[in-house]
Amino acid sequence: MTLAVFFGCSFIAFGPAFALFIFTIARDPLRVIILIAGAFFWLLSLLLSSLVWFIAMKASNDKDQQLQRGLLIFGVMFSVLLQEVFRFAYYKLLRKASEGLAALSEDERSPISVQQMAYVAGLGFGIMSGAFSMINILADSLGPGIVGIHGESQYYFLTSAFMTMAVTLLHTFWGVVFFDGCENRRWWVIAVVVALHLLVSGLTFLNPIYEGSLPPAYVILVSMAVWSFFSCGGSLQNIQQLLTCRKNDAGSEVAS
Repeated sequence: MTLAVFFGCSFIAFGPAFALFIFTIARDPLRVIILIAGAFFWLLSLLLSSLVWFIAMKASNDKDQQLQRGLLIFGVMFSVLLQEVFRFAYYKLLRKASEGLAALSEDERSPISVQQMAYVAGLGFGIMSGAFSMINILADSLGPGIVGIHGESQYYFLTSAFMTMAVTLLHTFWGVVFFDGCENRRWWVIAVVVALHLLVSGLTFLNPIYEGSLPPAYVILVSMAVWSFFSCGGSLQNIQQLLTCRKNDAGSEVAS
């Protein structure tokens, strides 16, 4: 049973991100490099925020539970802000790299667009974020022990996997929208991304009331998916053309 929970939660949490990597990134060495560098930038933000939180914990009274919870909330919020600072720094770095690649190419065009860089960088942030949030939970799912034996929720592993999947994909969409805001100097877009990141992270403090944290996170996920689609130049006409092509392909298969 524990092995089934382990693999099931692993596929839920990382299946969509793994599929995106295989079908859209793995065959392009430049995209792989950008994804790995994005994951590294996220790790740097985690290192700095962890250092600040560790110092605050050591400098405080560890017997004061209310203070410790306040420090935990502070650590999460500070970590989110630091992640967005490093996202902005990574955007600046990629922008310089794109200009350099364009200067080296024969047609003076970069081999990868800003939208593509935003998508790959966001996925790198998301994969590393999901790995760190889920790895210990997956290790515990292998046992020994049974979740909920003392009255806790039996859906802990499952809801954690779905939340990890949501945050991983949200980082991807946040990256696309964030880079678009930087490109067009629409600072309110960046502010919305940061605010939503803070909101989703804050929702986790409602656990184990999972109906208060998981559904709102997925509402934000769907909203960000639509926003990132249109910010990349997508339109309703594109969707109609896609559906029309599929109908035509299905009709030709039936006719043959």
